[in-house]
Amino acid sequence: MAAAAVGTRSLAGSVLPVLRGAGCRWLWVLPAGLAAAASPPSSGSLSPFDRRLKRKQKNWAALQAEPGKCDYLREEVGGRIADRVFDIPRTFPLALDVGSGRGYIAQHLTKDTVEKLIQVDIAENALKNAVESEIPTVSIVADEESLPFKENTFNLVVSSLSLHWVNDLPKAFRELAELEREGGFSPHVSPFTAVSDLGHLLSRAGFNTLTVDTDEIQVNYPGLFEVMEDLQGMGESNCSWNRKPLLHRDTMLAAAAIYQEMYGNSDGSVPATFQIFYMIGWKFHESQAKPAKRGSATVSFGDLPKLGGFVPREKR
Repeated sequence: MAAAAVGTRSLAGSVLPVLRGAGCRWLWVLPAGLAAAASPPSSGSLSPFDRRLKRKQKNWAALQAEPGKCDYLREEVGGRIADRVFDIPRTFPLALDVGSGRGYIAQHLTKDTVEKLIQVDIAENALKNAVESEIPTVSIVADEESLPFKENTFNLVVSSLSLHWVNDLPKAFRELAELEREGGFSPHVSPFTAVSDLGHLLSRAGFNTLTVDTDEIQVNYPGLFEVMEDLQGMGESNCSWNRKPLLHRDTMLAAAAIYQEMYGNSDGSVPATFQIFYMIGWKFHESQAKPAKRGSATVSFGDLPKLGGFVPREKR
């Protein structure tokens, strides 16, 4: 299937011809927000992140001599997302990976689970250097905040370690709910959203049968400077509009010493803990299981302790 066959809607930007590469096809959509001047938003605007800068950071990281050197976290979380997809005993004909990067989820999927995958990322260099996958893929350069697809296009939408740089998370959830026909999986990283709020946001976006859980991945580094170096290699440097343009060397040395003193391990290394929020939501369908009507229960919770007397001891 050609990329154009997925279905697109017009955006305030340029749509370039499909570019064909080995093993995949390309469609380039230039987001209007990225074409604008890199100036901070007006006061009160819900745009804490500089999306143009984030695109530059991810493109730079993908062009390094060993782009996979700092991909360990993305690959680990991508595998965990794939495991959650495998838990569903069915095949998804067409899936979308939002903020796919170099294909950290795709490399773990199989044709028995996903027949075709559309990979979307803001950074064209990441898509050009995508890792191999056994499933057919189509790569589209587009902003996660302005996805160029029609409603109900996909059977499955996944996203891994990308949504934490989206300016308007509720709007992004609504768009994802419109794009998919059935279900979606996504982890959310960084403490920008409380886990208690995620279920509410997903529900407001139109998802149901929700599952939200959290996980922590701890990585040990030689020191704080290595933590910052790897974050830069991941394309995860700060892109907030209110970021400081320059940190003095003395400030960084002091921060490294304090970090070592407060959190350092006995072997001299320092830990960095990444907290990941995993979210699963399903778009409503008549075939989904529905809760029983209020008052239809035949057993009271208060009677549960009494049931022990009717169960043979060997079966308890």
